[in-house]
Amino acid sequence: MALTSPLQDDSIHQAPLEIVSKLLSESINLTTQEHESIIVAIAPLLENNHPPPDLCEFFCKHCRERPRSMVVIEVFTPVVQRILKHNMDFGKCPRLRLFTQEYILALNELNAGMEVVKKFIHSMHGPTANCPHPRVLPNLVAVCLAAIYSCYEEFINSRDNSPSLKEIRNGCQQQCDRKPNIPLRLLHTNPDLVSQEVTSADSRHKTVIVTSNEVHVEVERNNTVNQKLKANTGNDSEPNLIDCLLISPACSTMSIELSPQAERVLECYVEILKILSDYDDWRPALASLLQPIPFPKEALAHETFTKELKYVIQRFAEDPRQEVHSCLLSVRAGKDGWFQLYSPGGVACDDDGELFASMVHILMGSCYKTKKFLLSLAENKLGPCMLLALRGNQTMVEILCLMLEYNIIENNDTQLQIISTLESTDVGKRMYEQLCDRQRELKELQRKGGPTRLTLPSKSTDADLARLLSSGSFGNLENLSLAFTNVTSACAEQLIKLPSLKQLNLWSTQFGDAGLRVLSEHLTTLQVLNLCETPVTDAGLLALSSMKSLCSLNMNSTKLSADTYEDLKAKLPNLKEVDVRYTEAW
Repeated sequence: MALTSPLQDDSIHQAPLEIVSKLLSESINLTTQEHESIIVAIAPLLENNHPPPDLCEFFCKHCRERPRSMVVIEVFTPVVQRILKHNMDFGKCPRLRLFTQEYILALNELNAGMEVVKKFIHSMHGPTANCPHPRVLPNLVAVCLAAIYSCYEEFINSRDNSPSLKEIRNGCQQQCDRKPNIPLRLLHTNPDLVSQEVTSADSRHKTVIVTSNEVHVEVERNNTVNQKLKANTGNDSEPNLIDCLLISPACSTMSIELSPQAERVLECYVEILKILSDYDDWRPALASLLQPIPFPKEALAHETFTKELKYVIQRFAEDPRQEVHSCLLSVRAGKDGWFQLYSPGGVACDDDGELFASMVHILMGSCYKTKKFLLSLAENKLGPCMLLALRGNQTMVEILCLMLEYNIIENNDTQLQIISTLESTDVGKRMYEQLCDRQRELKELQRKGGPTRLTLPSKSTDADLARLLSSGSFGNLENLSLAFTNVTSACAEQLIKLPSLKQLNLWSTQFGDAGLRVLSEHLTTLQVLNLCETPVTDAGLLALSSMKSLCSLNMNSTKLSADTYEDLKAKLPNLKEVDVRYTEAW
């Protein structure tokens, strides 16, 4: 009756589906053959109607239990196509979204796997350059985001026994039944060399517990970073995970292990996002939808996820259209965007800044070559820019030249460091000479001598340090920080060429005993030395007894013994500040 009725009334076509849905909810013990027979029987009714919620559950069960059934391809495909083309709000019908997720996962279980999924997405896009159905992309993105969130929902529940969304809806688990949260600890440190705080336990260790219903993060930082975090987040809000992970360039991503099923789901739906980013007409809308970073914090801290999603961000960075690459920036001031996450020091960076350089290159086009953008880079990403320029990246050389030309950098020491960085490579030297032809005062600045303070960016190597120190005059350098870099004892040959050096920070580097022996022979006027979290032992530390000018020494978390500590105290008369925590001498 419903199929032959001339009346175009939704209730006529929907009524039989509601009847079948009600009957199915009352029939539990159905055979597989009965499942398929029912689906085939009601297939004609689904051509112009969405399935009711209970019927969606029935279809989901079939997709999970028999993903290779022909019913999935022959019957469910047109139903899902209609959902993606015409659905206006998954929030009002979440089971339609769940059914679409299960259908796509069923396609992924076929022999060809993602190739079948790719062909399905191509059929939704259509053969032309522009997709004729405006709802397909946002609906596919909504399905992907929900599926990815579900993967990490399982992880969260396994960590702290918090109820899932379904349990909350059904009232299956009460708050009082939950186990205590298991805190997830991430320890961070501040690489800045502050001689006054070398031995001050109160000023060095500050702990903030970031508490939410999803994750507990413990962050260790000093007062400076703590104040900076408060300034960014406000007094009434708690720091987010991205802010916490960005505190130190040496921190690593959270250790997240998903179940095998969750891994398969994550792999499938991240791959779909990649496929969507390959369509030129979909890319602007996709970039706009992903600009607010609509993923859970756990996903952004998961190396597997960010590594796979990197392809999508690269596609945005390669697109010359402003409406696409502008979405790499944050939605509003004070909030992180993809540009921050995939830049050196960000939680997602795994390539020493290659993607960062390409993002900067596209953003420094005609629409973004502004003083405001350069100011942002100077405040937040000057270190990575200088490191990449030191390694010959032309985009970063141009950035540093523009910073000098637009007077972005006010500190003379930093300006001199930038000049030395530019002069360390052929391309930098050429562009700097062109800049000097336009602004003669830069040459006057350089004639005054080198900087007194110098901080190398994280991930700098011995070769980077040698290249930088050989490019300019560093006879006035008094304070050098190599904290959280990749330097080793080999760089000692470069350090002993700095006659005015008084403060040296080697925190969390691979600088060892061999380097200490070289320093002790040549840098006898050194006053402050930070060896925190380095692999030095008594063999190297004993050599420091010849450095009579030392007044501050940090040996926190080294292999210092009590006897060596007593020997150093006796032989270093000017030593006033010492940090020996987490050593045998503590």
